[in-house]
Amino acid sequence: MQESGTSDPGLSGYPVIRKNRESLKLPPNLGDYEQERASFSWDKARTLLDGLPDGRGLNIVHEAVDRHALGANAGKVAIRWLGKAGEQRDITYRELYEETNRFANALKALGVKPGERVFVLMGRLPELYVAMLGTLKAGCVASPLFSAFGPEPIAVRMQLGDGRVLVTTPKLYKRKVAAIREQVPGLAHVLLVGEGEAEGEGLERWDRAVGNASADFTIAPTDPEDMALLHFTSGTTGRPKGAIHVHEAVVAHHITGRYALDLHDEDIFWCTADPGWVTGTSYGIIAPLTNGVTSIVAEAEFDAETWFGILERERVSVWYTAPTAIRMIMRMGDDVARGRDLSALRFMASVGEPLNPEAVIWGEQAFGMPFHDNWWQTETGGIMIANFAALDIKPGSMGRPMPGIDAAILRRLENGGVETIDEPMVEGELALRKGWPSMMRGYLHEEERYRKCFIGDWYLTGDLAQRDADGYFWFVGRADDVIKSAGHLIGPFEVESALIEHPAV
Repeated sequence: MQESGTSDPGLSGYPVIRKNRESLKLPPNLGDYEQERASFSWDKARTLLDGLPDGRGLNIVHEAVDRHALGANAGKVAIRWLGKAGEQRDITYRELYEETNRFANALKALGVKPGERVFVLMGRLPELYVAMLGTLKAGCVASPLFSAFGPEPIAVRMQLGDGRVLVTTPKLYKRKVAAIREQVPGLAHVLLVGEGEAEGEGLERWDRAVGNASADFTIAPTDPEDMALLHFTSGTTGRPKGAIHVHEAVVAHHITGRYALDLHDEDIFWCTADPGWVTGTSYGIIAPLTNGVTSIVAEAEFDAETWFGILERERVSVWYTAPTAIRMIMRMGDDVARGRDLSALRFMASVGEPLNPEAVIWGEQAFGMPFHDNWWQTETGGIMIANFAALDIKPGSMGRPMPGIDAAILRRLENGGVETIDEPMVEGELALRKGWPSMMRGYLHEEERYRKCFIGDWYLTGDLAQRDADGYFWFVGRADDVIKSAGHLIGPFEVESALIEHPAV
């Protein structure tokens, strides 16, 4: 249990949760926040990664998979997959290395060239993780799609991204892709995972295309600025935006996993986010693998009893989830964890929408530790502001900036410029100074839209916030009308598309 104080409550008015270092199960990776902020550099963070052999550049999958598979972690479980029917499959780092090699070779055999886009549309199946990582290994661009999207949002994203390959299941293909196939003329190949029948041009069975491919593959030279990931995020008007991220982003994925999520070598980590969203990619796939930990992947959707069973049975030590799920669990009462052996659990974090202070405090009552809220966006690529393991928590606050991140509250001026608001607890627009590795490099085909995100050296987030005298940031609201549901950004375009598909409309 942490200690609660009474001073400097911040915007919420709730007592500060004081961290007792002696009660922490492991020494935090970020032990001295102020000292690390003063000495941190992104160049230093890069030294924690290996880079491709012989100075051939930087590739996300070499850092996430290959360097572990060819070293001491070869036999360690990288991903433990839990199927919704009770199945379990353990994939070691060596096995993940070989499977991603096979997928990269399969793409090459299909004639897919580096830089071309591979879309992935499926639930949390092992093949999703192999496809995402194998795509990056082949020098192609991976773009995950949320499997609950309807046909029209899928078509729009694949049109914008000029999808060359789609990895999906026969069921999803028939329900959501077959009818819109003509809208994506560049889609040449569809790899079908699992059982079921489907008809269409360029359909290939995963087992044949990938299963028969060679397990030997050498990653080609990769420039850190080569495009790696294409994540779509919704805007207030018009079509979704395709945020471009590069291989250099892995530097931020790795260090934020180490500092903001406090990942240690022996952790069992569970990120509940769907890989169709950026959290499920940056922290459901990349960050835990670069840090060499074991990730839990649960196929089933939210169910409180199932989730508690996973936390207990799998001995999860670090849990990263969404405020929506936390609030649903809160409804079960303070005794929700009673009778459960959750002694392995040592750090809980949340993201996706502001976590109300009551939920932070409830974490202490129910689990013996608070939830650590953090903040970032699809455009930032990684965690920017967080409540860290060693820092006191002000319930309701986003926390403090990551080392290497210069965050400020700005006021827009009539002349098109901005000025910094230095006074504490004054509302303005949250901004980040350019230069971190996972910053988006553009919106695909929308240079002007991208340019408008910046004024001078500042990236304007579109979020309204305040900063208190201790450097903690407090979320106020969005400066636009994007809808947030279950931690995901949904624009009016997606809502309209869903309504139009309903037979009553």
